[in-house]
Amino acid sequence: MPIIGRSTKVEPVIYDDGKTVAGVEKRVLIGPANDAPTFAIRKFTLAPGGYTPHHKHPWEHGVYVLAGEGEIRSAEGSEPVSPGDFALVPPMEEHQFVNTGKEPFEFICVVPLAGEE
Repeated sequence: MPIIGRSTKVEPVIYDDGKTVAGVEKRVLIGPANDAPTFAIRKFTLAPGGYTPHHKHPWEHGVYVLAGEGEIRSAEGSEPVSPGDFALVPPMEEHQFVNTGKEPFEFICVVPLAGEE
């Protein structure tokens, strides 16, 4: 039987140390708690001025922008993104998500299950 949920009922994890990460809220919509066997789907919300850490990891992830304005920064530069845009971040690619707008920047991020464990 399918598992159906509502993102607003998933308790967020807040990341904000004011140095490497600021104003980030993560909700794991599908993942280990749902017994997902191979992937996790997370919803990120970055407050105005918010940003994720500049980091890299050994798995790819797919991103789909839901709301707001932002940019994806990498070693090659920055690319603006807005609702309806998608991105594939390859394994070991340095990257960072930044809210460049005045409203919350929201996106879905899909990773292999190992990326969420």
